[in-house]
Amino acid sequence: MSAPRVDVELLKKYSVPGPRYTSYPSAPVFSQEFRPDDYLAEIRDTNREGEDSPISVYAHLPYCDTLCYFCGCTMKVTNDATQITAYNQYLKKEIAAIAKMVSPSRKVSQLHWGGGTPSYLDAADILDLGGFLKSSFTYADDIEAGVEIDPRGLTKDRMEAFRESGFNRTSMGVQDFDPAVQKAVNRIQSEKITRDAVEWSREMGFTSVNIDLIYGLPNQTLAGFERTVERVIDLSPDRLAVFNYAHVPWLKPHQKVLDEMSLPAAGEKLEIFRMTLEKLAGAGYENVGMDHFAKPDDELALARRNGSLYRNFQGYSTKAGCDLYAFGMSAISFLGGVYHQNKKTVREYFEKIDAGLVPTHAGYRMSRDDVIRRDVIMKIMCDNEVMKGDIEERYGISFDGYFAAALPKLGAFTADGLIELKGDRIVITPEGRLIVRNIAMCFDPYLESLGKDKQVFSKTV
Repeated sequence: MSAPRVDVELLKKYSVPGPRYTSYPSAPVFSQEFRPDDYLAEIRDTNREGEDSPISVYAHLPYCDTLCYFCGCTMKVTNDATQITAYNQYLKKEIAAIAKMVSPSRKVSQLHWGGGTPSYLDAADILDLGGFLKSSFTYADDIEAGVEIDPRGLTKDRMEAFRESGFNRTSMGVQDFDPAVQKAVNRIQSEKITRDAVEWSREMGFTSVNIDLIYGLPNQTLAGFERTVERVIDLSPDRLAVFNYAHVPWLKPHQKVLDEMSLPAAGEKLEIFRMTLEKLAGAGYENVGMDHFAKPDDELALARRNGSLYRNFQGYSTKAGCDLYAFGMSAISFLGGVYHQNKKTVREYFEKIDAGLVPTHAGYRMSRDDVIRRDVIMKIMCDNEVMKGDIEERYGISFDGYFAAALPKLGAFTADGLIELKGDRIVITPEGRLIVRNIAMCFDPYLESLGKDKQVFSKTV
């Protein structure tokens, strides 16, 4: 399988800050004026209107035992196991309060635990929380249940506890096997313990393994990362995500400890990305979208080919259209046309739960314009194609008239061979898939109001 043509100079041109579009509008648009009662009303409304429709459940488990200096997640370091157990008790209180409002006929078709490090929980806590969720919701027979694990400190009994709790997919970070890189980012992780985690996943019947890599880290070189990619290909994961390191010390102050002079220059970083694309294509992986790859027979690759790929806060998914119930500090739910984000610190989250309140930090109710633009952006991100006639019929609009301000912005992408305008269709080329975020940004009017001086997004490549 051939890799898309990669023009490093072209990637440099489009390497600008932009949303990952796990939601539209993106989280910086959410308002802290949003009321908890609006969220509760939406839960009641969506359960009346879609009492048999599937749902998605996410649990945010923020704790880690060490800080990875590159980390951009909402997490908290602790070596006190009682903190983790206490957090789980609060999590269960929130789950219990919301679950009783969800129609029992609605089945969970997608489950995900993220963090933080869910595998930092001991086996007893995993089984306790996993069993509580199973008793609170009805799981679909074909549930897609994924959990993020860290091979460091992972034990077989924890993996067995995840499997017993209903998980059938694992995702683990490798980032880079180069010792100099690992030392610089404070994440020492040998190939052996990573291989053990992959082998345990397969021995225990997990049907899919994802591995995350990051390019652009301190001390990273083209030759060194090439060795990492080759060793990861040998592990034969079903899926890979190859993320651009987001150096955002103004958002994540701990990143200030990294020596910016040791970060690869923009040109070398993009050469690393180009090499990775070629290696993965040579190994038979398909570019699902943006920086995600999958084997041709993987559900994600199949969904991209048949037009059923979807995108939500957990990334690309095959489970489109589910109401998402998210639990834990900072977790974001999406029901109907409403986004709801929980308090972003453990202390504030606990305080609201103790008071018997919804732990609302911010939220947003989508307008009709948001719904239309979200549809177009998701088509770009997932299908790599927009059928204007479909949008016109669905919303009763003239596509070219409605998006008169957006369409001229596509000119540069057309000139660079990244999109093709084919009458009623906007088609993203294989090369364009690498900067699909930039193309989607043409349809996002909120970017101007956020202001270019507000550095709230990572670079697109």
